[in-house]
Amino acid sequence: MFVGTVVIDLNLPGVTSLKEKRRRLKSLLARLQNRFNISIAEVDHNDSLRLAQIGAAVACNDKVFADQVIAAVVNVIEAEPEMHIIDYRVEIL
Repeated sequence: MFVGTVVIDLNLPGVTSLKEKRRRLKSLLARLQNRFNISIAEVDHNDSLRLAQIGAAVACNDKVFADQVIAAVVNVIEAEPEMHIIDYRVEIL
């Protein structure tokens, strides 16, 4: 069994309240979870307006597949107009 994980640091420009930040993140996380069948959550910077850190994990029986899913998740987030990736770290266990 392989587990692919990614931790993504995000910048959320134009956010003026925590309510708006949580709305944006909740929408993104739900779409990613439904599309890729992954576990995903906000893991840090909970009280910061314009910063967020999300973590995602996928468990599967193929290392290449885990890497492909993580890469697809990063690509979807990069295409989001309301947020920008600052940095991300991938680990396949």
